[in-house]
Amino acid sequence: MAAATALPLAAAATAAPAPQPDIRTLGSSGKEEAAMDIVIPLYDAYEPLDVVGPYEVLAYLPGASVRFVGAEKGPVKDALGSLPTYVPATYSEVEHCDVLLIPGGGSVEAMVADADFLAWVRRIHRRTRFTTSVCTGSLVLGAAGLLKGLTATTHWGGAEALASYGAVYTPQRTVRQGKVITSAGVSSGIDMALTLAALLTDEVTAQAIQLWVEYDPQPPFDSGSLAKASDAVQKRVFELGKESPHNR
Repeated sequence: MAAATALPLAAAATAAPAPQPDIRTLGSSGKEEAAMDIVIPLYDAYEPLDVVGPYEVLAYLPGASVRFVGAEKGPVKDALGSLPTYVPATYSEVEHCDVLLIPGGGSVEAMVADADFLAWVRRIHRRTRFTTSVCTGSLVLGAAGLLKGLTATTHWGGAEALASYGAVYTPQRTVRQGKVITSAGVSSGIDMALTLAALLTDEVTAQAIQLWVEYDPQPPFDSGSLAKASDAVQKRVFELGKESPHNR
């Protein structure tokens, strides 16, 4: 990850830049903030952008520490097969955290089937400031019994499963219900992380992070939701799903 002190591309190579604060350790007040513990559990077949998008945003939070944990220590394979992530600790080693973030992907099937993991999610949730999910990660929160009666979102393909856990599905990108924040499909995790950044610090800091990562989406197509996608696009997405590395 690039350091926040990097020179802008437009700066002259010979220029001597003035020292700049690292936005990962300083708040908008310029004062160093207390440590903030953010935990992201990973299982094999996790969806990479579910993790990397929020991580890129949240790691810049003042005083934040983002930790990856798993059922076991060691490399965890992503859903697409070429981005394994090393997990240095097990989830059982974590007794509490400020933020719990559950990603989605093919990993959800194993997470939901792991009774010990679900018990851990319930236990950790009791003391978090925020419990969050990206994509089908909300199904894990549902399986843990944390979404009963709550409005929540997930990837459109998981809407029916989400409702089966007693949640009220909505296609919104990001939904906050008290300290529970769910986000829809893959890319919406960035929106969720920026929303969370504002709640944990302030809107100016969140906007500064947004500017730093230059998150200014202007997609070349307007087919990013079922409501906008044509019949041809919806047919093609199911065809691609059958050919996807997720199914290998």
